Amino acid sequence: MAYLNICRSRSYKSHSSSFCFLVLILLGLVLCFGVGEGRVPFACDPKNGLTRSLKFCRTHVPIHVRVQDLIGRLTLQEKIRLIVNNAIAVPRLGIQGYEWWSEALHGVSNVGPGTKFGGAFPGATAFPQVITTAASFNESLWQEIGRVVSDEARAMYNGGMAGLTFWSPNVNIFRDPRWGRGQETPGEDPVLAGKYAARYVLGLQGDGAGNRLKVAACCKHYTAYDLDNWRGIDRFHFNARVSKQDLADTYDVPFKACVVEGKVASVMCSYNQVNGKPTCADTDLLLNTIRGQWRLNGYIVSDCDSVGVLYDNQHYTRTPEEAAANTIRAGLDLDCGPFLAIHTESAIRKGLLTENDVNLALANLITVQMRLGMYDGEPSAQPYGNLGPRDVCTPAHQQLALEAARQGIVLLQNKGNALPLSPTRHRTVAVIGPNSDVTVTMIGNYAGVACGYTTPLQGIARYAKTVHHVGCRDVACNNKQLFGSAEVAARRSDATVLVVGLDQSIEAEFRDRVGILLPGYQHELVTRAAGAARGPVVLVIMSGGPVDVSFAKNNPKISAILWVGYPGQAGGTAIADVIFGTTNPGGKLPVTWYPQEYLAKVPMTNMDLRANPARGYPGRTYRFYKGPVVFPFGHGLSYTRFSHSLAEAPKQVSVPFATSLHAMNNFSTISSKGMKTSHINCNALELGLHVDVKNEGTMDGTHTLLVFSTPPAGKWSAAKQLVSFHKVHVLAGSKQRIKVNVHVCEYLSVVDKFGIRRVPMGEHEIHIGDNLKHSVSLQVPEQIHF
Repeated sequence: MAYLNICRSRSYKSHSSSFCFLVLILLGLVLCFGVGEGRVPFACDPKNGLTRSLKFCRTHVPIHVRVQDLIGRLTLQEKIRLIVNNAIAVPRLGIQGYEWWSEALHGVSNVGPGTKFGGAFPGATAFPQVITTAASFNESLWQEIGRVVSDEARAMYNGGMAGLTFWSPNVNIFRDPRWGRGQETPGEDPVLAGKYAARYVLGLQGDGAGNRLKVAACCKHYTAYDLDNWRGIDRFHFNARVSKQDLADTYDVPFKACVVEGKVASVMCSYNQVNGKPTCADTDLLLNTIRGQWRLNGYIVSDCDSVGVLYDNQHYTRTPEEAAANTIRAGLDLDCGPFLAIHTESAIRKGLLTENDVNLALANLITVQMRLGMYDGEPSAQPYGNLGPRDVCTPAHQQLALEAARQGIVLLQNKGNALPLSPTRHRTVAVIGPNSDVTVTMIGNYAGVACGYTTPLQGIARYAKTVHHVGCRDVACNNKQLFGSAEVAARRSDATVLVVGLDQSIEAEFRDRVGILLPGYQHELVTRAAGAARGPVVLVIMSGGPVDVSFAKNNPKISAILWVGYPGQAGGTAIADVIFGTTNPGGKLPVTWYPQEYLAKVPMTNMDLRANPARGYPGRTYRFYKGPVVFPFGHGLSYTRFSHSLAEAPKQVSVPFATSLHAMNNFSTISSKGMKTSHINCNALELGLHVDVKNEGTMDGTHTLLVFSTPPAGKWSAAKQLVSFHKVHVLAGSKQRIKVNVHVCEYLSVVDKFGIRRVPMGEHEIHIGDNLKHSVSLQVPEQIHF
């Protein structure tokens, strides 16, 4: 309890005290891991004669029966200390303490007190940051990364160095280019984010056989969370005003996919309010939507100390007891932070809450732990119990990290086919820029300790002799003292590679950007080095968020531009492989790259996605913004040429009713309003397209086929939206046929202003790749006459 008082006195709720965070880590490690030489059974130790015969330890008994048996043996005080992240031990029942907070955004991370590195586990495979991996548009890759990360997580758990509950992935929509945490997300499109969420979670949690979990994933931060600290407005005080339309159409889509398709074991509510209510105290969001409509089989956790935030910072309730009661009754099961441990018992004494409310929350938590096997006795005897140090940082895992980096690199521009470079013609390469020889920068935030690094400089040195000059000592690039040496290097080399961009000092959690230009004098460094170069100039941008590089795009001396995101531990190898043509790039931008001028029209606090011309508001994301861009969503070039042709596609689809006509209200207006998806028999209602993808170039390549749709003209939004994407490898001169299945209710629907999803009747236009279009008419059954 002393730790709780220290944390509160040090403003733990503000997330600004590194002191309390350190206390959390140290106490969590002592509590959970000891010295880390291996894990003793969390509970139900077969050597413990006092507990092994208890019903909750009997693995053949149904989990819900075991859960109720355990809860019935706990005191109220014990229950309350089990609904916070640093759950106490219950020695009399043979239960160890447990730290719920671990992270695995793109590899096992030591952010949070639940995981540590050292001893037999000096590091873990550091995959590219999520925004980079999303650029691959490769669902199978995302799931495979999740599988590998959970292998390493289980191995570390078995070694006493990690938990089994990982608060990842972050599936918020990357709405604004300035958001410091956009790097953690799959981008701006809800379909892309939803498919990423489901696939990564499936990889992390395993096949779910017998309701068992390999690890428990968590989709965060629900919902409409995408502002950290912008012009003095922070996430602890921000009230996101969101229309029902935008909430259902965009912000909630990836979370629904996470729960419904990914079967995720947890959802985290966010710090901000949505329309005046803190998300962690909103019954409609938690109980009614996540657990009710979407049927979450798992637990709901607060972002760290967000229960304290809604009381102390947002002043949402008059007393701390009301805050505790409101959140638990709204559906919160676990508090990351001390608030519920301190105030829940008093809330019960005051009649604001019942012990049964606590029991319900605790049941959700213990159920997940039992699905993880934490009450099954000896860890080594369980599934995944054989995983250990030899299963972390394996050659296969590191190769997957390299492949993920290769697939996530986007070729933005390639004038005159300047790339790929030739090792025989470009024997000497000047490697310049503040990110040219970085290591930790490449893994972004929420990362752990990498197995090892290959920097861009090291990667390029495998192909050519390098001449290295940073130009700027860091990405802030506050002076020009080293520019002269960079110019000399460019002038004397056969080719110049400039590696510039951002890092966590510019964009990070609690750090949003004000502008989207290259920081400091990086612009001038690029221009001067390119001007001095006597060979082709390649600009490599390392960043999470988009950067306005219009100056480089329009500079005739800059031949090619690559965006590499934060490419992970093998980033340098991947960058070099693309530059020299060992890898043919196939990534596509998962976010729109806006010009700097765009920002003046869109304050970060405006959550509206749709444009409002009357107010001069241009809208957000490719779906609703129609103004000039630096590079559009979905843009990405290849070293070869691909073409598309339609082999087979229906021209008309009949949309059947789910209910009798007598149950339909105002069905005579279906053609003008569209059919509610709740009134449609959506099962197996798919639009099937067969598309031939031909590689017309001379180099084998992997193509990302993007398919969009536009609803019928008229009152419906003219915006096109992503409905499907496919990754296909095509040999030079050959073609591959892809079957594209578009689920009508899910992807050809629109959301009206009341938040109701409808399928418009009439002509829908399908956009296949860059140029191919196909029209399909959605019609009500023939027997309906208007």
